Amino acid sequence: MKKVKNFAIPLRAVSVVFLFVFLIFQSGCTEKVPENKDDAATEVTESAAEEIIWHIKAIHPEGYTLDIKALDADGNIYDVKAIQDAGQRQLMDIKALVGGEKTPVKILLSDDQYAPVKAITEGGTIYDIKALTADGKKLDVKGVKRAGNIIDIKAINEAGEFYGVKAISPEGLLNDVKGVKTVEDRLEATISGVEVLAHVKALPQMGTLTVSAIWHIKAIHPDGKTIDVKALDADGNIYDVKAIQDADQRQLMDIKALVGEKKTPVKILLSDDPYAPVKAITEEGTIYDIKALTEDGKKLDVKGVNRDGNILDIKAINEAGEFYGVKAISPEGELNDVKGVKMVEDRLETTVNGVEVHAHVKALPQSN
Repeated sequence: MKKVKNFAIPLRAVSVVFLFVFLIFQSGCTEKVPENKDDAATEVTESAAEEIIWHIKAIHPEGYTLDIKALDADGNIYDVKAIQDAGQRQLMDIKALVGGEKTPVKILLSDDQYAPVKAITEGGTIYDIKALTADGKKLDVKGVKRAGNIIDIKAINEAGEFYGVKAISPEGLLNDVKGVKTVEDRLEATISGVEVLAHVKALPQMGTLTVSAIWHIKAIHPDGKTIDVKALDADGNIYDVKAIQDADQRQLMDIKALVGEKKTPVKILLSDDPYAPVKAITEEGTIYDIKALTEDGKKLDVKGVNRDGNILDIKAINEAGEFYGVKAISPEGELNDVKGVKMVEDRLETTVNGVEVHAHVKALPQSN
């Protein structure tokens, strides 16, 4: 077991053909716009999928699991679960089940070597999160290492060894339990008066990539061709839009418009439109359009079109109202989905440079 000490090819033509044929038949890149526009991203109620509770466990190197629980100051023990409350498992909430309430679990802001993982009640009371061994030991659960937007979460035994933390579905599917950052500042949010370093979510397992890379953002036409996705200013100037793999993870990559020397964030804006606009927001609060540009010069809207739990589908929309999937494609031909990501239940996710934002825009691994 490795102890982490500090917290703080071009794409071959054959690969391209195979990749996009697979996308056509497996991913359903073209979809008809729902007739009922109440399915829009900012208006839609979440999918009525049955809630599925995933168990949160630490994995001992000998293969058995340790329960992860929340403990209050009196030593009372509460379950900690991942909540799959919609038809997606790309980004699931982690909650402590305290007296009938689903209490959020977060990584707290701290100057400790490893950052504490805690549950925070509505009143601001903090509950410990521990891994419980069969012989009664209570192991700390901490954020131990950051890679870009992702913070590794581990249970730590008395020898300082790390045990992985996983979400396990009733059918035996596994997701990683990770800290998730959506802002560059150390302070991610303040919840019930408690300063938070990162959210805690369950994400699909994903092997790491060892080099930083710029991934291309493309809409996928049903005949297999890619369509460039770009940012446009009010004068019609065109800027690249890319996914930034700036660390050895690809579970949650930033989407940025490259405006001059600036990496300008791309967000889904708060809107009462049937479909929510996807825009870039400069430091000055100027809003740039995000469009898919066809070979014949058409500019297709890129919108948030449907919400499923914490995830919003993002699509390019042609003149006939058909949806084209939007993907991040690495130089080696790896694919991630481009999605809207919600971290709070309110329609207003955050305000960026004076602009009200409904959801972040990220590149995540494809998941059924």
